[in-house]
Amino acid sequence: MRLKRIGALAAAALGIVGVTTVLVPSGVALAHGSMTYPASRTYACYEDGRLGGNGDLNPTNPACAAAVQLGGKQPLWDWYGNLISQAGGRHREIIADGDLCGPTTKYDAYNLARADWPVTNLQAGSRITFKYNAWAPHPGRWDQYVTRDGYDVTQPLKWSDLEPAPFDSVTNPPLGSGEYTWSGTLPNKSGRHVIYSIWQRSDSPEAFYSCSDVNFSGGGSGGDTQAPTAPGTPTATATSDSVSLSWSASSDNTGVASYQVFREAGANDVQVASGSGTTATVTGLAADTAYQFYVVARDAAGNTSTPSAVVSVRTGGGGTGTPTGACAVTYAVGSAWSGGFTANVSVKNTGATAVSAWELVWDVPSGQGITQAWSAAVAVSGGKATAKGASWNQNLQPGQSVSFGFNGTSQGAPANPAAFALNGASCATA
Repeated sequence: MRLKRIGALAAAALGIVGVTTVLVPSGVALAHGSMTYPASRTYACYEDGRLGGNGDLNPTNPACAAAVQLGGKQPLWDWYGNLISQAGGRHREIIADGDLCGPTTKYDAYNLARADWPVTNLQAGSRITFKYNAWAPHPGRWDQYVTRDGYDVTQPLKWSDLEPAPFDSVTNPPLGSGEYTWSGTLPNKSGRHVIYSIWQRSDSPEAFYSCSDVNFSGGGSGGDTQAPTAPGTPTATATSDSVSLSWSASSDNTGVASYQVFREAGANDVQVASGSGTTATVTGLAADTAYQFYVVARDAAGNTSTPSAVVSVRTGGGGTGTPTGACAVTYAVGSAWSGGFTANVSVKNTGATAVSAWELVWDVPSGQGITQAWSAAVAVSGGKATAKGASWNQNLQPGQSVSFGFNGTSQGAPANPAAFALNGASCATA
């Protein structure tokens, strides 16, 4: 089902569970953001519309004017709000081909397949400073993709029109004066293309999307257009919580600049390592779990290879190995009543490596039960409770915390659990 067709239903649901955008009378929201250099379609059309003056938006660019005629002016006043609140990294799963530039009903007009959107002129293969406006700061990761050679801008943008790997990725870039900025190398392209940016927040399933129309000069036949060969099939050695990978090098006419290691994750593969060498170690993995990895090579001009073959590996059982990581748990009964209570739990990774797919286990005190949980899935079996992270909070970086809560039943005053273990490691309690 195309996401935009359920936009009205999603909006109604947000009215019940909480709205992420707060509007003020002037029409300016207090959150979110979009690419301002190279300018996203919504930002470029907003700036074009402002040139008309008089406090209104009257764009003269033909594509922008057509978008306003189709979808009104509100998407331009909210040029920074092109988002899906419950994306959780499932971008290719929930956004249909043709909807990439405007995945919800409100921004559908910015999917128009036209060659006259405002364009940013760029030098192929050069270093530039990306700029991304932030109405409110949030941690997360930005991935920038570019369209393949031969992409036709007069056709709807599809996932298959994008190069398979991002040419630029950054996590938690510097923020100053309400704007994220970071340096990156542009790919070796020529002519009209689209740079597609995905900002996935790490503290929420919310994700932001933008299409920046660009024109590359100095690339193509005048530069390096030859992609590296595919890296060799990786070999893998696993412990209970890590996998060490090695592969044979790619070849390239000018030289390989870096390798990107990806973990297969259904429709949304995750980059887990990068570097100039032909080895990598992926840490913070769950014990006794199957993983699949592959490698992509990239040259200095931004050309990317086809992926290597996939290697499958299973981590050890962890029975006698090193626990996944140190942890600290704060458990508090927020309220209690006759026969029931509400508990709030905070889990912090105090170790030096990430914890993937966290599971917190504790013995349920005698006379207690658990009836409902939020921000985690909690099940009770054999007197033990097991809480598992949701899709958007299942990984814990060093120093990061995650919180969840539940309602329970109790015979008398609810007692606190005596001990907790995170992925097999005993936790300190507060």
